Amino acid sequence: MVAGDRRLQSGAGEKGGSETGPSPVDRGRPGSKHHLLVDATGIPLAFSVTGGNRNDVTQLIPLLDAVPAVAGLRGRPRRRPDTVIADRGYDHDKYRRLVRERGIKPLIARRQTAHGSGLGRYRWVVERTFAHLHQFKRLLVRYERRAEIHHALLALGCCLICYRRLRSSI
Repeated sequence: MVAGDRRLQSGAGEKGGSETGPSPVDRGRPGSKHHLLVDATGIPLAFSVTGGNRNDVTQLIPLLDAVPAVAGLRGRPRRRPDTVIADRGYDHDKYRRLVRERGIKPLIARRQTAHGSGLGRYRWVVERTFAHLHQFKRLLVRYERRAEIHHALLALGCCLICYRRLRSSI
């Protein structure tokens, strides 16, 4: 943003704000993507926001590294899942190898293969969490130019999902 007379004006290349990019599905309009890592019940463990034109696979390792330690039984806190289930957007041999090096088994659908891999039996949990997040209109349609504000709203949405899950289990 560039300081104008009395208001902030967009600088060169910042029409949609930071962390946006031309959407491949919406005629090149600026947009952003939400990336989530959830547990088996749909509780968000890690999230990130990128431009609409970024590949999904670039966020796989940062999401895995962002998982906080889970306290529980005696011993070292658990920091990583046993397996990662992902759709075709995360299919890349280099990233499969990086996931295996972290001691995690990757279950990622292969590109250019017939549907019916069976991962949909588990993948719906993530899609349900996205549906819960996108019930908040400020997350469904991005109005903020600043990425920090949108990231904070995404964090708040994830907190509300966790709170609602805890409240319903009591």
